[in-house]
Amino acid sequence: MRIAVVTDSAAGFPPGWRLPGAPAEGIEVVPMPVLVGDEILTGEYDDVTAPLMMALAAGADVRTSRPSPGQFDGVYDRLQREGYDGIVSVHLSGLLSGTVDAARLAASRAVLPVEIIDTRTAGMAQGRAALAALAAARRGGDLQASAAAAAMAARASALYFYVPSLEQLRRGGRVTGAAGWLGTLLSVRVILHVQGGRLVPLERMRSAARGIQRLQELAEADVARRGGGARLTVHHFGNEEEAAALLERLEASIGAGQVSLAPCPAVLAAHAGLGVVAVTVSAEPPGLA
Repeated sequence: MRIAVVTDSAAGFPPGWRLPGAPAEGIEVVPMPVLVGDEILTGEYDDVTAPLMMALAAGADVRTSRPSPGQFDGVYDRLQREGYDGIVSVHLSGLLSGTVDAARLAASRAVLPVEIIDTRTAGMAQGRAALAALAAARRGGDLQASAAAAAMAARASALYFYVPSLEQLRRGGRVTGAAGWLGTLLSVRVILHVQGGRLVPLERMRSAARGIQRLQELAEADVARRGGGARLTVHHFGNEEEAAALLERLEASIGAGQVSLAPCPAVLAAHAGLGVVAVTVSAEPPGLA
């Protein structure tokens, strides 16, 4: 069987990873729109970063939206015409976005079978699930085997965030269990993680430096519990130098080549705000970098 893999732009692949010969070559990415006032941003990296940074810095109205079911219809139909026998569609947590629901609706009317995976996570934790599906398909796995590989990779991944403020997350309603931390504590620096598909506060930090250090400690402890073999990605928005320094420290402690650097997906940066740094920790998909 020829199995195609689809995901959405919350997967946060590093720049260049979808080029020919790169790890995510062949994965279809459905863009998730970011709304800045009346402007809709649907690109990646440079197309989105500058206007989104300016909007967040100015306190402008920034929102996100799910892709329409029609966008998935178009992708699924095209893949069917290209000769694929099935599709694994791997998406951002359904508790953070309606994207997976749009994919399910499109899947219900697609000509070829589509397996929908709600990863219950985001960023490269989600991206690694898509890579696991791709690896399984390349090894000759059928639709069910490729979908199972994606689901297993998603369950085996962790996502930790450092955010300088809860304000942007409060506006978007994307943080859970933080009622006691809101109001007068919006400026408190916080470490969050994904738990059960939701963003949940983990620890408060007194300074940005301590927040980044704690992020490193959490990632290293996570890798140690796995007994090695993990792959990490450091996501950033508005603070690439800090993120690059964190990457170097993680490589020194975990191993060169096991950590990648990528901008925070715009759909996540829109809620986390300027200064966010996130680290994903995932099992290594067989056969891929």
